[in-house]
Amino acid sequence: MLVINQEKEKEESRGTEGARRVTGVARELAEGKGLISPDPEVTEKAQRRRFSAEYKLRVLREADQCRKPGELGALLRREGIYSSSLSRWRRQRKVGERVGLRPEKRGRKARPKDSRDQRIAELERQTRRLRAKLEQTEAVIEIQKKASMLLGIPLKSPDGEGND
Repeated sequence: MLVINQEKEKEESRGTEGARRVTGVARELAEGKGLISPDPEVTEKAQRRRFSAEYKLRVLREADQCRKPGELGALLRREGIYSSSLSRWRRQRKVGERVGLRPEKRGRKARPKDSRDQRIAELERQTRRLRAKLEQTEAVIEIQKKASMLLGIPLKSPDGEGND
């Protein structure tokens, strides 16, 4: 009984091993025929789509002509645009035919430069410069005081009353 079981296990392992070989061979053949191949192409980074004013107007005219159910959805799918874009373009059209439909710059809007802001920046620079000069002058005066004390020279106060 034990011998028969061992022979069956050998046959099963051979069958499995053979199946593995067949699978490996089939894969190699498929790769050789070009059926299975890795894609070496690196996908390009997606670019944001930009729509011209003429394109927007054309799509808006077509959207305005859609009367039956499903026509507008078919138009949006065909053009590859979202309904939110269509809504935004309609709002822009209300604002102004060409002005509202021109492409907008993204990001924060530049603040107009105010003359008061320039004046404030200039005064702050001047204040920093004068503070640095004041600190330097105070350091020189301290050194003069210490030198006069070491030499025994009496200092007169600015009021002229005597020592400091």
